[in-house]
Amino acid sequence: MHTSQPMKRVLLNSKLHRLHVTQVEIDYEGSCALDTDFMKAAKMTEYEKVEIYNVTNGERFSTYLIAAEAGSKTVSINGAAAHKASPKDIIIICSYASMSENQISNHAPTLVYFNESNEIVDTKSSIPTQRLRSL
Repeated sequence: MHTSQPMKRVLLNSKLHRLHVTQVEIDYEGSCALDTDFMKAAKMTEYEKVEIYNVTNGERFSTYLIAAEAGSKTVSINGAAAHKASPKDIIIICSYASMSENQISNHAPTLVYFNESNEIVDTKSSIPTQRLRSL
């Protein structure tokens, strides 16, 4: 007899919005070194899989996080991923979580917003509904 598992959906868990890349290191092990203060603010953890969206050049790629010194404001794209970013590029880093239908109604993502100096300027738990712009 086959018992079906409850369906799960993958939802945005946390987002670091509009970070500026501080360096790229082709020969460094690990794919994205991130100031640990940023990880804490977004409830992300070292070695967690993330998706990175490069606003500057349109590249999108998967990688994992490694720790950079707290307070350093470091965002270093490393290894093969270093070919997908340049210093000063604007990026978005997102983590996702698999949830059952009954978990979804209580879920609120952690959204962390940055200025051009990689300083946290706001945190939220929802994204406003997008409205149609006048043509």
